[in-house]
Amino acid sequence: MTLSLSLAEARRLALAAQGFARMPRGAIGHRQLRAQIERLGVLQIDSVNALVRSHYLPAFSRLGHYDPALLDDLAWGKPRRRSLFEYWGHEASLLPLELYPLLRWRMRRAAEGQGIYRQLAEFGRQRQDVIQRVLLAVREQGALGAGSLSTRSERAGPWWDWSAEKHALEWLFAAGLVTVAGRRGFERLYDLPQRVIPAAQLDHPELDEAEAQRQLLLHSAAALGVATERDLRDYFRLDASDAKARIAELVEAGELQPVVVQGWKQPAYCRGEPSIPRRVRGSALLSPFDSLIWERERTERLFGFRYRLEIYTPPDKRVYGYYVLPFLHHERLLARVDLRSERAHGRLAVHAVHLEEAVLSEEALYALAGELRALAQWLGLEAVLLNCRSPVATLLRPLLEG
Repeated sequence: MTLSLSLAEARRLALAAQGFARMPRGAIGHRQLRAQIERLGVLQIDSVNALVRSHYLPAFSRLGHYDPALLDDLAWGKPRRRSLFEYWGHEASLLPLELYPLLRWRMRRAAEGQGIYRQLAEFGRQRQDVIQRVLLAVREQGALGAGSLSTRSERAGPWWDWSAEKHALEWLFAAGLVTVAGRRGFERLYDLPQRVIPAAQLDHPELDEAEAQRQLLLHSAAALGVATERDLRDYFRLDASDAKARIAELVEAGELQPVVVQGWKQPAYCRGEPSIPRRVRGSALLSPFDSLIWERERTERLFGFRYRLEIYTPPDKRVYGYYVLPFLHHERLLARVDLRSERAHGRLAVHAVHLEEAVLSEEALYALAGELRALAQWLGLEAVLLNCRSPVATLLRPLLEG
């Protein structure tokens, strides 16, 4: 019998799966942070630093105040601390080391010129001379950035104007022949996998593509709670043809359960018998790259919230702002807040607050003010500046100044 869920039940199931149903207790250490990231399965990395690098925000949204250096330790610290690695998960991502064997097939495909940018695939076919020279340099010299290898005399332009050495490193990274050993600022430092990835993961017996994809889809289902085929494959960016075949196999094996969700046109799936909270209470400001909302069509289905990034939209054509964080409160997305870290002035600047409804309840208003103060404190900023005029800003100002 196919399980049926109301939209409210689906929403609570999704929020619980994403780690919003339980409030953390006590100080946040490596263990709690690692457990949260393992629940999510992937943290998307993005270069925009208007507020803070995007991979730091999801843990703050769920756990509250924690030391970002803990995440650095898990990703790029000493070997005994590391539990994450960088690869193409959901775009550029940090992923638990346990998933490394599940992505070897993607590395093999990349080495064959599949599943990577056309320009990079073309470079791999035509410039093996540069690729082998760069690989030898990494093998002999250890962790290297693209800048230290570049033979270009002119300054590099935007990403599509990479040097030949940068192209080679990115091809080697996609093919799994180098990995990220650390970062200098935001620059990747590449090294051989055997000097970075623990032997338990590096020497794991090879999985065939179908089995690895099934396991990734099960991770997606656990992280999403309830999801359509498109939701499941988008989480780790699987091809549609692969995902459809693997989901059918998982349903037949009883590892995924078909679900009908109120108002959803597409069939959905969940992993095992779902445990749905009676309610999910709490508030959070969400990164634009948070796994709860990165699939925009799913966000609309779950929350009735149409969300689009406007970073690359010309300023005069933006509707909500440059770096807009949705505000989650008690199972609903109630507002959009355009934020910026003004580090030189020690303040968190609020450039706009757009409500989804005519007004916020008093409780939600206090919660939003509390989240803004907490975010500023976590970022080491001394104040919150309301750099906008609106009825809600007028109501927020005394709550932030008090």
